[in-house]
Amino acid sequence: MSEFFAMNGYAFYIWGSYGLALLIFIVEIAMVRHKRKITLQQLRLMRDAGEEGQA
Repeated sequence: MSEFFAMNGYAFYIWGSYGLALLIFIVEIAMVRHKRKITLQQLRLMRDAGEEGQA
């Protein structure tokens, strides 16, 4: 098992690459969720402003 994690001396590069890719995926998901939240808030504000203008 230790040989698997050592990966013939390249473990730092291999596991570092996996870790960096995972970090990028997590950041991307967080950014998409945040942007979705902001967009929905803007749509609600636009809808509410349109309803007030019609009343």
